[in-house]
Amino acid sequence: MSGNKAIWWVYILRCQGDVFYTGITTNLAQRFRVHQQGKGAKFTRAHRPLEIWCHFGPYTKSQALREEYRIKQLPHSAKEALKLSCP
Repeated sequence: MSGNKAIWWVYILRCQGDVFYTGITTNLAQRFRVHQQGKGAKFTRAHRPLEIWCHFGPYTKSQALREEYRIKQLPHSAKEALKLSCP
């Protein structure tokens, strides 16, 4: 990933109600702040984020989109288990 291409991250937030939200971003800290302020995704406005559960990357945008989709298809228990493989 050289040159001026953006570096993308896939992240999982643990939210109120013990639910997870998965998304992609180029700036993890900034995106988390946006979610906490209620200005992020509709889902995180209803289920406030408590923490960044884990994140993966770096990826190109297309890789991040594919990984986000893959993670979103996982059951809750599998997303919980991903914590063990987070950096």
